[in-house]
Amino acid sequence: MAVEEAIDEYTQDGTVDLKGNPVLGSKRGGWKACWFVVVYEVFERMAYYGISSNLIVYLTNKLHQGTVTSSNNVTNWVGTIWMTPILGAYIADAHLGRYWTFIIACIIYLSGMILLTLSVSLNSLKPPPCNEVIVGNCKKASTLHLAVFYGALYTLAVGTGGTKPNISTIGADQFDEFNPKEKGHKLSFFNWWMFSIFFGTLFANTVLVYVQDNVGWTLGYGLPTLGLAISIAIFVAGTPFYRHKVPTGSPFTRMSRVIVAAIRKWRVTIPNDIKELYELDLEEYAKKGKYRIDSTPTMSFLTKASVKTGSTKPWMLCTVTQVEETKQMLRMIPILVATFVPSTMVAQINTLFVKQGTTLDRAMGSFKIPPASLAGFVTISMLISVVLYDRFFVRIMQKWTKNPRGITLLQRMGIGLVIHILIMTVASLTERYRLSVAKEHGLVENGGQVPLTIFILLPQFVLMGTADAFLEVAKIEFFYDQAPESMKSLGTSYSMTTLGVGNFLSSFLLSTVSHITKEHGHQGWILNDLNASHLDYYYAFFAVLNFLNFIFFLFVIKYYVYRAEVSDSIKVLTEELKGMTEIRG
Repeated sequence: MAVEEAIDEYTQDGTVDLKGNPVLGSKRGGWKACWFVVVYEVFERMAYYGISSNLIVYLTNKLHQGTVTSSNNVTNWVGTIWMTPILGAYIADAHLGRYWTFIIACIIYLSGMILLTLSVSLNSLKPPPCNEVIVGNCKKASTLHLAVFYGALYTLAVGTGGTKPNISTIGADQFDEFNPKEKGHKLSFFNWWMFSIFFGTLFANTVLVYVQDNVGWTLGYGLPTLGLAISIAIFVAGTPFYRHKVPTGSPFTRMSRVIVAAIRKWRVTIPNDIKELYELDLEEYAKKGKYRIDSTPTMSFLTKASVKTGSTKPWMLCTVTQVEETKQMLRMIPILVATFVPSTMVAQINTLFVKQGTTLDRAMGSFKIPPASLAGFVTISMLISVVLYDRFFVRIMQKWTKNPRGITLLQRMGIGLVIHILIMTVASLTERYRLSVAKEHGLVENGGQVPLTIFILLPQFVLMGTADAFLEVAKIEFFYDQAPESMKSLGTSYSMTTLGVGNFLSSFLLSTVSHITKEHGHQGWILNDLNASHLDYYYAFFAVLNFLNFIFFLFVIKYYVYRAEVSDSIKVLTEELKGMTEIRG
């Protein structure tokens, strides 16, 4: 009975305050804490997209870089932005905890933003202006200019490495997985999380992009820097309401121990009775607010790590729970790989899609539309799609599938992958039309503006937002939901990593295709003059790549086994402990 009262009184997931004391569910967490986290993310997204959305335009117009160079510099930086969360997740899970890792990373992030604003503001830190149509005729940026600018960008990237994997996890931590009511709120958290943060993105893609193109880069970068400072202050203000997870040690170390132990005992036979495997008592897990995971038959080689052979050293013997945690993280890797190609498509939004926009008629009366502002339609499309999905699609599908989510997370991701095939098909056809008009008007050689409205690019931007509503939201929720409780930050970093790899893959493909298509005296598919290029071929190549990736995705999900529901495990744990208490009494 004492166990039941403790579970009812305190949060059941082991969350504490900053001093390490157990917290009452009614005092901390829930939506009252999440509002601070969500508001932070609105401003932070404004800061990040205020830089990334229009970065290719700054590199082209102010630092005088060509199409391939500027595109690759954007995707390499964005790739780094999304890869550093692995380090941030490691520090949070193994040493400092999510809160303090996040706070320190915010300081680094803000420092990078301030330096970046200075680099675009001071004449001594940038090359002189140039009005040539062909940027190759302009004076290049000096080593000092590039060192300061990229130094600021990559300082910012290090900071985001600590904020990205931890902020969404901190938000999700405010809902107790073992509380049925709070778990219900958590099911909608990731949808509304994405919905809320994209308001900040929309502001960046419209207002900030316009300011940068028409007012100046100093104000255009100064505003997101100020926004980031405000967002950090808002997050800190919510500190008294947060629930915190205690660091449980490096997930990489625990996974490495399992793999090493399994390899060292590769000749050992697994007993028929799984109760003979090494595992801690239920009470040990209950004291720490954790739960025990039963052994599963999948990836049986790793089960050897928990076979008792006499040695109790951590690199020779691991608990069944440690083995199952490792299995789960490894089990998600094929799904992770299947998201690399669509992440490469996302990278085109702020690179080649924007470059296309610079060649088209952007006038609406006396108003000139900034090319990067079309990314705002990705945001709008996603916002609308998320609401329709959450309010209508889920409810309709619930009646058919009896699944609380309507459809499984992998099914939702699959729909997103199909939409990506459609996106690149539409983009290829649109580009072919743009090139035909450019040829008709003799604009192939001089790189002049094509007499077509920039809105012919709208379908590919809108479809990208729809795809995000399915794939990106499901991806974040999937990797968080399927990661073991002690590895949630690492699980969240999986969803970040896929965007990082996707951007690096974009750089590799663009450079490789550009090089190969120029061989043997050919003109090449991607040139500084897009009117003389063949982006239509490049996009068609992407459509085929997406189709092949979808086939791969169908293959890997066929063998994927969902993680057991945590709530069921805690019920079993409670009942077993209750029985043990009664027996001892």
